[in-house]
Parts: sequence; structure tokens; C-alpha cells
Amino acid sequence: MSRAGEAWGRVRGNWWPVLQQAVAAAVSWWAAGLAFDHHLPVFAPIATLVALNTPLGGRGTNAVRVVSGVIVGVVVGHAAFRLLGHGAPAIGTAVLAALLAALLLGGERITMAQAAVSAVVSVVAGQQAGLVRVEDALFGAAVALVFSQVLFPAHPVTLLVRAQTKALRALGDVLDVTARTLRSKNERIDRFWDDLRPLYSLLDDLAESRERATAVARLTRYRRGNTEAVRREIASARHLNLLGNSCLTLIRGAMALDEGHRAAFAPDVEALTRTVGLLADEPRTEAVRGRATRAAEHIVPNAPDTTSPQATAVWQNLRLAVGDLTAFASAERNPPGARQG
Repeated sequence: MSRAGEAWGRVRGNWWPVLQQAVAAAVSWWAAGLAFDHHLPVFAPIATLVALNTPLGGRGTNAVRVVSGVIVGVVVGHAAFRLLGHGAPAIGTAVLAALLAALLLGGERITMAQAAVSAVVSVVAGQQAGLVRVEDALFGAAVALVFSQVLFPAHPVTLLVRAQTKALRALGDVLDVTARTLRSKNERIDRFWDDLRPLYSLLDDLAESRERATAVARLTRYRRGNTEAVRREIASARHLNLLGNSCLTLIRGAMALDEGHRAAFAPDVEALTRTVGLLADEPRTEAVRGRATRAAEHIVPNAPDTTSPQATAVWQNLRLAVGDLTAFASAERNPPGARQG
């Protein structure tokens, strides 16, 4: 895909959350202006934006982290101002103490950043400015919570399916490059490893999405009637994580083989690529999953030349990857040989 296509894809995939942020910031500024007549509530829309500027499913938690960071920073900054005044030593001491306090609260980056900034504001502008920042942060976070938890709450199944689709597409692309590289000469090997990097981050994103979806399912009361679908998608995401890691192990082993053995594994990797691609566009469709399960059964009917220990290990890695693929495609059926997450 071209860079222009990737850029447009990012816009198309994120325009709705971005629009929510813009509207929420405007509402936060307008409503805070009505609520506070003694100051310009500039930090209210800032707090709203910071809270909402995170993936769906984590925005409510982010709002709490913003407020906790602001409160910690203001308290520490006020203490530093009373003891050391306005100078550089006071700012340095306040920031250090605020960051350490934020680490005690969990060490989230957003909490640490808000604590440090609030400490600086409290030291430089005094106690009243610090209290104003707390008011604005509370108000802005409240607006963010209304947008993220009431008006536009995240659906846990949607979160997981979106993350699964991205991971499957990336995995399919990596496997496709792998199959072509297995058939090629050595000059492509050195450049091949750069193509693996996006997959690592996407697998991490999938694990985070699974955690967020679990939290959303636990906290969102009106969706508890759909817990079976949520549980099934969480299990599928766990199998997909295992599939990604087993494919990475397979790729590393196959690339370490000599040229002759690499070419022998190319057809099986191509079949694995096609099966993953089949799942990528419609990972929840039962008919698609059924076709993928049947296709996976034919990927490893016979072992290629495994006379060397290295080739035998790659063959076992291939079987493991196919088992994980079947476990993901067949959802809850857990076929023999598939790992449990």
C-alpha cells in the first residue's frame, strides 16, 4: 500500500473518535464557561482532549488518570511553593516529588505527565491557579466520561473484532512475504526482517484490546446480557495471540534453513497465508471460519524433507501454527493439538 493510501486509511479508520474529541472539547469549553465565572476554563477542554485521546475502551480509565495526576501535581506543587517559593529549585523539587507520587499511584505515563505539569503550574502561578486547574480537570474529565461512557460507549466485541482484523491482515502480509522469500535467493533475507516489525506491535495491541474489552464487559452494565459473545471473542483473541507468536517462531526457523529446505516449506506457508487471508475480512462469520478450519486441515498432510534436525523443528513449528489457526477459526471447539491460552 502506498503512503497516501496508508494516510487515508488512518483518517478513514479514526475520523469518528477524532470528531468526538473535537465536539467534546467544544462542549467542555462552553459548559465550563457557564459553570465558572471567575476564570477562563482553558484547562477543561484540555483535560477532555487528553482523556479521550486514547483507544476506545480505555477512555474512561484515562479520564480518571488525568484527574488523579492533576490533583497529585497541585498538592505537591502547592507544598513546594510554600516551602521554596517560585524559583527553579521549587520547580525541580515539585516535579520530582509529583513524578514519584505518580509512580506510587501506578506509574501510568498520562498520570505522570499531568502531575508534573500541574506541579509546575502550581509553583509558577500560585495556589489559586492550582485550584483552578483542579476544577477544570474535574469538569473536563466529567465531560470525557459522559462522551465515553454514556453517549458513545465502547462495545467490547467491536473492540476485539477490530483488533483481530488488523492483526490478521498484518499476519497475512508477513506470511505472504515469508512465502515469497522462501522461494527467493539469499539477497532478500537481509531486508526481510524489517517487514516483521509492524506485526509485533499489532500483537501487543491485540493483547491490550483484550484487556480493555474485558474491563469494558465487566463495567458496562447494560451489555451484560451479551456476555457469551464477549467471552467467545476474548477466547478468540487469545488464540490469535498464540497464532501470531507461533507464526513468528515458524518464520524465524524457516529463514534459518538452507536454501533448499526453505523452498520445500514455501507451499505450506503459502497455504497458511491463504487461510489467514480468508479469515482477515470476516473473522466473526461462522461460514468463513468453517472454510478456514477445513482449509487448515490440508496444510500439513505430509511432511516435506525433514532429514535435518533444523527442518524437523520447522515442521513442528508449522504444525503448531496450523493448530493455533484451527483453534482460532473453530472458536470454542479446541481441536486436538491446539494449545490452550
